[in-house]
Amino acid sequence: MVEIRRHLHQNPELSFEEVQTPAFIAGYHEKLGLEVRRGVGGRGVVSTLKGGKPGKTVALRADFDALPIQEETDLPFKSNVPGVMHACGHDGHTATLLVLAKVLTEMKGELEGNVVFIHQHAEELAPGGALPMIEDGCLDGVDVIYGTHLWAPLPMGTVGYRTGPVMAAADSFTIKVQGKGGHGAQPHLTKDSIVIGAQLVSNLQQIVSRRVNPLDAAVVSVGAFEAKNAFNVIADTAMLTGTARTFKEDVRVTIEKEIDRIAKGTCLAADATYEYIYKRGYPAVVNHKEDTEFFVEVAKKVPGVVELEEIEAQMGGEDFAYYLEKVPGTFFFTGAEDAAWEETFPHHHPKFKINEDALLLAANLLGAATLTYLKQNTNERIEVTK
Repeated sequence: MVEIRRHLHQNPELSFEEVQTPAFIAGYHEKLGLEVRRGVGGRGVVSTLKGGKPGKTVALRADFDALPIQEETDLPFKSNVPGVMHACGHDGHTATLLVLAKVLTEMKGELEGNVVFIHQHAEELAPGGALPMIEDGCLDGVDVIYGTHLWAPLPMGTVGYRTGPVMAAADSFTIKVQGKGGHGAQPHLTKDSIVIGAQLVSNLQQIVSRRVNPLDAAVVSVGAFEAKNAFNVIADTAMLTGTARTFKEDVRVTIEKEIDRIAKGTCLAADATYEYIYKRGYPAVVNHKEDTEFFVEVAKKVPGVVELEEIEAQMGGEDFAYYLEKVPGTFFFTGAEDAAWEETFPHHHPKFKINEDALLLAANLLGAATLTYLKQNTNERIEVTK
């Protein structure tokens, strides 16, 4: 697993630009003798292991895209691609699933059902790879799906789980403020887009504090404010871009409408105009109760698990959400922090690292969930067939 992970880490590919990575994945599965589909939903790979005995079908998913980040670690296997880095653990996810596929294939004769290995491209960039892969049939015949994220903020040996919403819907918005530019010494003859934009940034903070129920989690963040000009020129336009994160659909709708209302009011007060675009990204990841409780019971018996922690919902987004909208399942976090590190860097950071021992734990967790599910549901399936 470590060898594969390091190979992938040295050769990262950006979302929707993956070529060598899916070829490597498909080749690995083909050598195992499995049924492999390339180009699923664009650049995804789906491999199917048919067990020697009849039963249900479990799907396991790993993503494999990298991020547009220049790596700043001291790792001997750091990225060979300038400006591109596996800064979120997707290289580890892929290595975990590949070797797990190898082990389960060796158990093929005793396997009571089937396993579908979903290797997904473009998780990091909406619209993502999950939806087109689903539309291309990656979940056909699947009864349940499991996925994990190697998680640096959690200590090695800790497994994080949660029933219900576990990751947020991740949307983006753009507001273009159209004012009237002019000389910096004559502001009275202008409609200063920077001042208007600054007021807009401040006013948007009222959405979460005054428009959303305090018991509902939500985020509205402006991530970029662009109005570049000469020092003595008042900008004609200002561009604001940001993100909104929610768990409930009604809160999501409220925020989309409130951003528009506040932009309209702020610009109207300054006699300016605006353009507003709100793009819906991934929906919230909502774990199924029964399947999450099942996973927790299984995880208690997996070697290497030191603690099972019911974690707080994360405001980050994940297109694993689309799979859970179609079939039952759960998405959990495998702790990947090394106690020896002086500092743990967050995901999407140039110095991001993972404890590679977490790969084995993740594989054992996914493998145990798969085998236990198939074993427990075999009799039920046979009775129904009869």
